[in-house]
Amino acid sequence: MKKRVFSGIQPTGNMHIGNYIGATHRWAAMQEEFDNIFCVVDLHAITVSQDPKILKAKTLETAGLLMAIGIDPKRSILMVQSHVHEHSELAWILNCFIPMGWMNRMTQYKEKSAKNKEQVSVGLFDYPALMAADILLYKTDVVPIGEDQKQHVELARDAAQRFNNIFGETFTLPEPRIGAVGARIMGLDDPTKKMSKSENAPNHALAVLDSPDVLRKKIMRATTDSQAAVAFDDARPGIYNLLSIYQAITGEKKEDIVKRFEGKGYGDFKKALAEVVVECLRPVQERYTQLTADPAHIDNILKDGADKARPLAQKMLAEVHKRVGLG
Repeated sequence: MKKRVFSGIQPTGNMHIGNYIGATHRWAAMQEEFDNIFCVVDLHAITVSQDPKILKAKTLETAGLLMAIGIDPKRSILMVQSHVHEHSELAWILNCFIPMGWMNRMTQYKEKSAKNKEQVSVGLFDYPALMAADILLYKTDVVPIGEDQKQHVELARDAAQRFNNIFGETFTLPEPRIGAVGARIMGLDDPTKKMSKSENAPNHALAVLDSPDVLRKKIMRATTDSQAAVAFDDARPGIYNLLSIYQAITGEKKEDIVKRFEGKGYGDFKKALAEVVVECLRPVQERYTQLTADPAHIDNILKDGADKARPLAQKMLAEVHKRVGLG
C-alpha cells in the first residue's frame, strides 16, 4: 500500500511563489507516489481575526489554485478542514495529553505573540495541537512541509508517542519531508525574512495570481546588494534568494546558472528571472480562470473531498474514544 500524505494550507493572504515552490507544486508532483489528503485549513486561519466574507472567498480561491497547480481530486482528497468536525474533536482530546511545557517551547507562537501577548487568542497558542490532530487523524506517514513547520510535526510525533505509550498503539508516527531546493523562499523587500502571505508590503512577495507586468516590476525592484557578480553566496541574501527561485523553477544546477550569467549584471539576471517566473505561473493562472468560471464546481469538489475524508476521520476518532473511555 502507498504511504499516506497529509498537508494543509491556510486560506489567508495571497498564495505566493514561495508557497508554490516549497509546498503546492511539490504536492502535485507526489500524487502518484502517495495516498494524498490536501486540506484548506480554515480553522487554523481563525486563530487570528478574519473577515468572514473574505475568509469564505479565500477558501474557494485557495482550493481553486491548488487544482490549477495540479492537485487532481480524482487522485487526491481535496477538502476544507472545518467540513470534517473530527479535526476539532481530536484536537481537544490531544490537548488533554500534551503538556503545557511542550506548547511553551513552540517558536512560531513566541514570534507571532511577541508584540501583543496579552491580546493573542488561545487558539493561536493551541495551533500546534490542532495541526497534530489534522495529521494524526488520517494515520499520516509523511508530511511535506517547509523548515519553519518542522517543530510542529515533531510535536505531532511526540503527542502520538505519548498517547500510544499510555493507551497502546493507536497513532502512526508521521515523518516530516522538507524539499532540498526552494524550501525557504525569502521576501523580495527583505531577504532576511521568509516570504509571507500575511505581509502587506507591495514588493514583498510574488503572488501566484499577479499579472505578468506586476511580477516583472516586483522582481526588478527586489533587494540585492552593491556587488555585481551573480553568485550563490549566502552572505549576500538578496541575490541568493533570487537565484534560489530561479533554480527551483528551472531545475538547473547552481554551476550552470552561474556560468550562464557570468559577466552579466543584476539587471540582466532579474529580467531573465522575471520571464522564468511569468512562464511558470502562466498555465496556473489560465487554469485558475477556467476553474473559477463556475464557483459551484469548486464547492462540489470540496464537498466530495469531505465526504471521502470523513469515514477515515470517524474510524480513527472512534478508536481514540475507545482507548480513552469516551462515550
